[in-house]
Amino acid sequence: MASLFPAREFGLSRRTLLRASAAGLLVAPALSACSTNGGPALVRERPRLTHGVAVGDPRTDGALIWARADRPATLIVETAATESFRDARRFEGALLTPATDGTGRIRVNGLPAGQQVHYRVTLEAEDGATSEPVTGVFRTAPVAPADITLLWSGDVAGQGYGSNPDLGGMKIFSAMAARDPHLFLHSGDAIYADGPLAESVTLPDGRIWRNTVSEAKSAVAQTLDQFRGNYAYNLTDANYLRFNAAVAQLVQWDDHETVNNWYPGGQIAEGKGYTERSMDTLATRSWQAFHEWMPVEPKEAADGRLYRKISYGPLLDVFVLDMRTYKDANGANRGPAGTIFGAAQTRWLIEGLRDSRATWKIIANDLPLGLAVKDGNTAFEGPANGDPGAPSGRETEIAAVLRAIKSDRVRNVVWLTADVHYTAAHHYSPARAAVGDFDEFWEFVSGPLNAGAFGPNELDGTFGPEAVFVHAPPVQNTSPLDGAYQHFGEVTIDGRSSELTVNLCDATGNVLFTRRLDPAH
Repeated sequence: MASLFPAREFGLSRRTLLRASAAGLLVAPALSACSTNGGPALVRERPRLTHGVAVGDPRTDGALIWARADRPATLIVETAATESFRDARRFEGALLTPATDGTGRIRVNGLPAGQQVHYRVTLEAEDGATSEPVTGVFRTAPVAPADITLLWSGDVAGQGYGSNPDLGGMKIFSAMAARDPHLFLHSGDAIYADGPLAESVTLPDGRIWRNTVSEAKSAVAQTLDQFRGNYAYNLTDANYLRFNAAVAQLVQWDDHETVNNWYPGGQIAEGKGYTERSMDTLATRSWQAFHEWMPVEPKEAADGRLYRKISYGPLLDVFVLDMRTYKDANGANRGPAGTIFGAAQTRWLIEGLRDSRATWKIIANDLPLGLAVKDGNTAFEGPANGDPGAPSGRETEIAAVLRAIKSDRVRNVVWLTADVHYTAAHHYSPARAAVGDFDEFWEFVSGPLNAGAFGPNELDGTFGPEAVFVHAPPVQNTSPLDGAYQHFGEVTIDGRSSELTVNLCDATGNVLFTRRLDPAH
């Protein structure tokens, strides 16, 4: 029986399938046989989990489990306290079909809080054939103070640097997994839909970077299947697959999920390989692929789309933002007012921070607050607009949030971001700012995961930032070949003291910078 999802449909060329199979990344379809009236056995092909499994948005009683089937089949998840799966609980999900590219998710619930959960995913076809199982683990959120480890980063497979077989793939994901985190905040640019891959890249020093390639990654993504294929490509990397199965993710999106520096209503300039130049059209297709291939459920978000709060026990609330969908034009960011959150998300964030009873409130901002990130010569990509004076443009919404944090006496707010492809620690103070009606705070930046390294960017003085630490390459678009300028960040919270520690790490897990923060009461 031929697959209903041929390789080209989810973006894998025959060459990639062969390479991936040789590396053990894809589970080969198994056959079962049955015989009738003594004649030749009838061969029945089993359904197959094509791209591993993933966990998202944990709660005290469970989490989302994601998987993809190679043909119509029902998603089955079993959970247990041990890897023996004794006394397992069974959850039956929806039928996975071509309508969602074979992807689907189910929220498992009713599980004990603060516990490690073993889960096992299988597929069940209409004829009763079942897939080989794929297993993983995650931790439910605690209900009492407990130690927490959260990692964050972004920017995967960008600037022409994909999964390099010479290096064993994207090894930074294995370095992160080795730290055994409870949570991973994926700060956006999970794919580079606008970044085709070639089989090899000659670096300025003459060395050769090699890529595993696929059909979908051979050109900029414009069709829905090409966007889907970008997500599929990343999940041919064994390091990424293992990480997905073992760490619960909180995912955001940013620009490269669609196209560089996009905003609603924008148009793509000519000469970039696009026949479809409407950013809105591309974003609609990107949005569908994102929700199909990521462990996130739109109906659980505050807007039915993306921004949401994840509570992980009494010590931590994470506010996951969407600074892409609601922003105004990049060229309009110096006006008297501007939009980066939108009115509804701004109100939701202010009210959520005010009502939070968690000791620490992490705001996951997919664009840095005070770094001037240009889009061309005069436009700006993020909130900062290069004018160190009073808040203007998109800074007015940032100012409203900071003002409310102060007036509502919200304590222990930390901002985490990626986007700029280097790592840094920024301290913001009203004593250095053009405005004084906010409390001092920290913003930590980390990335990329497997992409070109850049930076550093200039700081906009409106909110008084100081770059306390910066680790950026001496040459722009430095490759990930050596790993020195690939980064992830780590947040640990001590369950007894409630002290929060931030570590900024390189691709091997070496800690470059540490900052400890005591909770204010």
